[in-house]
Amino acid sequence: MAKKRRRVEKDAKEEYEFTPPEFDEKEFILKDIYGSKMLFAVTLLAVVIGVLASCIGKVWSWYGGLLLIIVVIAGMKPFLRIIKLDADLIEQKSMLGNYVLFFLLSLGVWILLINPPFV
Repeated sequence: MAKKRRRVEKDAKEEYEFTPPEFDEKEFILKDIYGSKMLFAVTLLAVVIGVLASCIGKVWSWYGGLLLIIVVIAGMKPFLRIIKLDADLIEQKSMLGNYVLFFLLSLGVWILLINPPFV
C-alpha cells in the first residue's frame, strides 16, 4: 500500500514569550475610589428622588413620580458635574450600572413609601 503524502508541511514553531503589561497600582486604586464616590452620590440621589417621587405621586398619580425619575436620569451627568464628579472619567459600563441602580433604588424607595405603614 502506498503511503499518503502530506500536502501541508509542518511550519517551524515560533517561540513566543508572554510579557505582562505594566500595572499601575496607584492609578487603579484612584479609579476605584472615584467610582465608589460616584456610586455613593448616585445612591443618595436615588433615595432623595424616591422620597420626592412618592410626594409627587400623591398629587399627580404615578405619572408624575415616574416622570421625575426619568428626568433625573436624563440630567444625571450635569448634576454630577455640579457636585464636582465627572462621569466621563469612569467606564461607560460602570456609568450604565449607576443608571440602573438609580432607577431601581429610587423605584424601590418610592414603592416602599406609597404603601402602608408609610402612607
